[in-house]
Amino acid sequence: MAFELPQLPYAKDALEPHIDAKTMEIHHGKHHSGYTTKLNGALEGSGKESDTIETILENLDMNNAALRNNGGGYYNHCLFWEVMSPNGGGTPSGALAQAIDTAYGSFEDFKTAFSNAAATQFGSGWAWLCVQKGGKVEVCSSANQDNPLMPGVGCGGTPILGLDVWEHAYYLNYQNRRPDYINAFFNVINWDKVSALYEQNK
Repeated sequence: MAFELPQLPYAKDALEPHIDAKTMEIHHGKHHSGYTTKLNGALEGSGKESDTIETILENLDMNNAALRNNGGGYYNHCLFWEVMSPNGGGTPSGALAQAIDTAYGSFEDFKTAFSNAAATQFGSGWAWLCVQKGGKVEVCSSANQDNPLMPGVGCGGTPILGLDVWEHAYYLNYQNRRPDYINAFFNVINWDKVSALYEQNK
């Protein structure tokens, strides 16, 4: 069964002023759509067509560039749209907040670590918050469309929060001011969704 481009869970202009409607339109309708189409093409005849995207990435041959780039691009963006909300921002609560405090000392120290991972990722890539089995959380980054589900990438575990730092994600509004975009992202994080992903994967 072919993978399909998911609908955005909010209107394209819903995240303004933090992420503008034109960027959302291009990012979802062009970039994510392109990864979806090319992922399906890369899977044709592979015997993996009925696998979940998670299974495909966890068992990926990292030398398969088409599947690596487009499978990663598909999965990463599916997560990205989900962990943002027009009612986002604030701080996490409950077990996720405790796990962040245990790993980083405080939410502010976590925010610094996550922002640094995003800001210092050279070129295109992603910053992640991942959960390991047992509930430990860890921040890391990865290049291009790689993610921590893939063999030998980043901190391992399951991504529960991801920030796209490819220029197409922010350049129309922020130009070369990636730190401003990273800071704006914290105003739209859907911590309820991130917490739900934490509970599902710890």
